[in-house]
Amino acid sequence: VQLQASGGGVVQPGGSLRLSCVASGFTVSNYAIHWLRQAPGKESEVVSCIGTVRPYYDDSVKGRFTIFRDNGKNTVFLQMTNLKPEDTGVYYCNAVVGGRHYWGQGTQVTVSS
Repeated sequence: VQLQASGGGVVQPGGSLRLSCVASGFTVSNYAIHWLRQAPGKESEVVSCIGTVRPYYDDSVKGRFTIFRDNGKNTVFLQMTNLKPEDTGVYYCNAVVGGRHYWGQGTQVTVSS
């Protein structure tokens, strides 16, 4: 099982980014995939999750972030719009498969003018 996260970068406030989490060794449509964010000096937090029920969004990103799957690519995306400086951090994707946590390598998102 592997997760590969990518898509981060440096954007100005109001900009957009799309993060990708490519999975191998399991089928994303059968498991919950989480996107977490670790801001500088803070603990990590779940910003969004997609599973078998309605997607979850943290209040801080509702209306701005969209999580979705491309089953053909076995990939989960996090579309981020209207980015704010407080969205800055390292973003990780996570899945629990067979009782074990698996993590992507993290991708840095920096929102700054």
